[in-house]
Amino acid sequence: MKFEVFQSENDQKYYFRLKAGNGQVILSSQGYASKAGCMNGIDSVKNNAADDANYERKEAANGKLHFNLLAQNKQVIGKSQMYAGKSGMENGIDSVKTNAPKATTEEL
Repeated sequence: MKFEVFQSENDQKYYFRLKAGNGQVILSSQGYASKAGCMNGIDSVKNNAADDANYERKEAANGKLHFNLLAQNKQVIGKSQMYAGKSGMENGIDSVKTNAPKATTEEL
């Protein structure tokens, strides 16, 4: 599992995404004005990922499920993809909990 850091050509902001070994994106960030801010966001994910209380489980209007990873101040630091069912979402959360703290970071 790894974090990928990239700059968007659309808004020039920096983003990170957490990818599983199979290449699937598990968690995506908001846009950051600087690369340093983006790297701090990754550190925040690593520091907050292990605690289940930091996950906000949500249901979209279309019935699909997703989750947000929150920092201690309750700000969203990462958003998941959409999942068809609860078990898929919980597996995604478990994967972030287990793998994010030791994931490598790659700049694209």
